[in-house]
Amino acid sequence: MTSFRMAYWRNLRVMGKLALQAVIILALTIDGAQMVSAAEVTLALPAKSFQQIIFPLAKDKGYMKEEGIDLNITFMEPTPSMQAMMADSVHITAAGGSALIAIARSNYPAKVVLAVNDRVHQWVISRPGIASIKDLKGKAVATTGVASLATFMFKNLLPKYGLDGNKDVTFTDPGVNNQAMAVMSGAVEAAIVSVEQRYAALDNGMKELMYLGNEVKNSWGTTAASEKFIKEQPRVMAGFMRATLKALRLIKQDRSGTIAAFAKFSGLPPATATRLYDDLIGSFTANGAVDEDTQKNDLGVIRQVLDAKEAISPARAFDFSFALEADRQLTKAGWKP
Repeated sequence: MTSFRMAYWRNLRVMGKLALQAVIILALTIDGAQMVSAAEVTLALPAKSFQQIIFPLAKDKGYMKEEGIDLNITFMEPTPSMQAMMADSVHITAAGGSALIAIARSNYPAKVVLAVNDRVHQWVISRPGIASIKDLKGKAVATTGVASLATFMFKNLLPKYGLDGNKDVTFTDPGVNNQAMAVMSGAVEAAIVSVEQRYAALDNGMKELMYLGNEVKNSWGTTAASEKFIKEQPRVMAGFMRATLKALRLIKQDRSGTIAAFAKFSGLPPATATRLYDDLIGSFTANGAVDEDTQKNDLGVIRQVLDAKEAISPARAFDFSFALEADRQLTKAGWKP
């Protein structure tokens, strides 16, 4: 009887160990399956601009992982990113303006799904002798392209100052990132520049004539997704948007953390990252979307760029339903950074 009891308890211990091992193996298998099943999403960024910081933050803070998304961030010029979306090697591009042009020009199968900013990040700077916009009559203005969106936005404003943008001002393109230098060297009297070039110009004695973000009602920092991705993977699209809007909320609340993250992301000195944050944080949208009037204004500029007879409808070019739903869900859940 004693030997029977000893054998019984020995077998029971063995069975217990086997059961524990089975539980561990099952847990590892489930965890591994979840890792394998994470949806891979490739996002193309055209540059390491301040408004793009929400994407690496959404990844680094684990927001994308919480949504079951393995986010791959790659850097790509706008046109190649459009081509990559057609080939399904990129799902989402932060070159939303280029996407709008492609949609209007050739019915490109994509939609703008996110607007990071509701103010245009472009400035008009000039040499010290230019007192106002009116003084640009008969002068040359450097731009990022004579047919760029910002150029047409500025042209549309010139009649307010008694100028004809097609006759009274000469627009030139001095090459990539050379607009501020063209002003400082005296090659032109003024330029339309990005925020980084604005700093360089102001720090070298040039003058700020206009902030386009205060003059026009247009979006900036827009992101587009392929229609195939939207239709075939709506749950992933929704998860991507929730994670992105969490990061959008985070940057408004965490100044020091965002500055540190952007300095690391961009390679810029912390002082410059701080300057960018303080100058631009007020231009970020509350929910990743802009209203229909802004959408129409965006498409109106696109029509001018393409010299088209009519602008396409907002419904064809924009789909902010994922952003608005994500914002609603986060608000209902009381989510805060």
